[in-house]
Amino acid sequence: MGSAVERTDEHVREYLIYRGFTSTLKNLDSEIKGFITRRLFCRLEDVYRATVNKLRTSLYRYYVINTIQKGNLEKTQEFFQKQALELQVQAEWRDWFILPFIPIPEQNSAFSPYFSRQWADTFLVSLHNFLSVLFQFLLSFDAEVQRTTSLTEENDQLRQLLFALQTENRDQRDGDEVVHHKLPVYVQNMDRLGDTELDLVSSTRTVSATTTPSRNFFSTFLPQAKRTPGKPPQVITVSSPSQVAVGRKDLQASTSDPVSSQSQQSTNQSTNQQAHPRHKRIQDHEKERKELFSKPLSQGGEVEPVAESTSEPLESSSTKSSGGGAEGGGLSTEQPFIKLSQEEYGEHHSSIMHCRVDSSGRRVASLDVDGVIKVWSFNPIMQTKATIMSKSPLLSLEWATKPDRLLLLGSGVGTVRLYDTDAKKNLYEMNIDETHPRILSLACSPSGSSFVCSAAAVSRSGSLETVPRLPLPVSGQLLLWDTKTVKQQVQFSLEPEPVAINCTAFNHNGNLLVTGAADGCIRLFDMQRYESAMSWRAHDGEVYSVEFSYDENTVFSIGEDGKFIQWNIHRCGVKQSEQALPQDATGPFVLSGYSGYKQVQVPRGRLFAFDSEGQHVLTCSSSGGLIYRLTNGEPALESVLSLGGHKAPVVTVDWCSAVDCGTCLTASMDGKIKLSTLLAQKS
Repeated sequence: MGSAVERTDEHVREYLIYRGFTSTLKNLDSEIKGFITRRLFCRLEDVYRATVNKLRTSLYRYYVINTIQKGNLEKTQEFFQKQALELQVQAEWRDWFILPFIPIPEQNSAFSPYFSRQWADTFLVSLHNFLSVLFQFLLSFDAEVQRTTSLTEENDQLRQLLFALQTENRDQRDGDEVVHHKLPVYVQNMDRLGDTELDLVSSTRTVSATTTPSRNFFSTFLPQAKRTPGKPPQVITVSSPSQVAVGRKDLQASTSDPVSSQSQQSTNQSTNQQAHPRHKRIQDHEKERKELFSKPLSQGGEVEPVAESTSEPLESSSTKSSGGGAEGGGLSTEQPFIKLSQEEYGEHHSSIMHCRVDSSGRRVASLDVDGVIKVWSFNPIMQTKATIMSKSPLLSLEWATKPDRLLLLGSGVGTVRLYDTDAKKNLYEMNIDETHPRILSLACSPSGSSFVCSAAAVSRSGSLETVPRLPLPVSGQLLLWDTKTVKQQVQFSLEPEPVAINCTAFNHNGNLLVTGAADGCIRLFDMQRYESAMSWRAHDGEVYSVEFSYDENTVFSIGEDGKFIQWNIHRCGVKQSEQALPQDATGPFVLSGYSGYKQVQVPRGRLFAFDSEGQHVLTCSSSGGLIYRLTNGEPALESVLSLGGHKAPVVTVDWCSAVDCGTCLTASMDGKIKLSTLLAQKS
């Protein structure tokens, strides 16, 4: 087989020489030379690179010695001619270029060891052993790829089955609801499942507000051996502003423990549960998990007790009565998360404005008020990857969706830069608008082909972002830019007047965009028609932060009035819940020091972030992040965990669930960023 391949290569070379394709011939030789490196050695860890280099050097020497022993000096000279450029810069080959000109090289003290039988046998055995280990590694690698592919296919099948159960149960639902909205049909029927699946059932869906299945992402908090199907979140229906109900309980029969849910399931649902082909496997996994978390906490001495916050903004009767805090000496059965560890990133020397994790969960980008950006990783170790300095002030940042190594940087002089964090260089810079130089917010479309930027005029109080804004909002623009052509596509209409947009967020497929503005209004845009779908007055004062809910039937917002509000996007301006938060959660943030020193910072980054299932929300506080559970009643938020760890007010947060354990990021005014690793418990 090897000789046949070699003859084929020779025929290809002869053809290329005959046709005069000299450059193609050079590329062929180069690729053949690096074939083994690309296919085999590149998959090895860096610790084996030195071994590969030593074996390559020994193989070359073995070939040269073999040509001399057989008296084929032409091959010897040909070898040095072809490899001269590569070998002449290597110190270990400096003396070998005189080898063809030595009369009796086997008697030369420098080369005699390589002519011995012992050296040749040792080299051949070493090469054989190394290649055996390498091939064994590659076989295990391929097996792991096949196993991953199999698990992905099984997950797709379960997802389709879950979607079919949801569609069947939705069709059996009684009562038609009157929904007041002007959203397009594809938005009325929107949920978090894939667009292809939506097309399959779009003809059978009604115009009522739909609920959505859980993404089953709680398993990302767990080690691989303990991953189980997730518990669907409780979703609020939209029949009236005051009416709240628990949705999607019909799916618990196939996704939750049968013992804990038997009082909630009907006979028909129990039958569907027993008919599930993987029900027995789910029961086994649930049993293992309950045994794991039912062990006394005294056995888990490595779990660090959770410190209570010095000023807890919301009272939680259920948490306090069950001993959820440090006073109880342990964690209660209702505690949804265990704080495994907390690390600190302290490379910034001024207050943080933005702190965001990329979509893969591998990198973090943080921006301080001095305009210094740090790109860093925290898994497996905390390490700074790049530091970005700018002559012009930087006000906003956002990770690109595709590829996730790119970072969008919005300045205070009307430009947006696209920065490659791997190559550590700017790819290009876009001039947005000279009359509106402050780029307040950036949001990348999930498709990765465009981004939205909010540009605002210079505020009447100056261009600094660390002073409160005046009551009268400044002028602004909302623009859509194409990342491929690097050109502006659309300028959105901001009725009733052009106003500064403080925050922007896309839904999961990029069909909708929600914005919060300085005039207190929330605007919802149809991104297929590039027009405003609806808008309403949301807060008294500016809107600081907005996000879609997990099911994307509602949006949440935090405003200058200190309120955390949930809005129904199918009923314009209708509140589903409202909760007052303290100033240290909503801003403006104040840091007081000695000698009357006082620093005030207006919110700029994300003020709240959801977990992977949308059941819990992380907010800012004066001493660290606070985690609340979203409820269906009053109050709308129930305090469950204080992360703590900060000595200055936390001004922005993020929640990453792309790794095995969830990681909460909390950034404060003293430039410190805390990474709290959480383990989710299933109730």
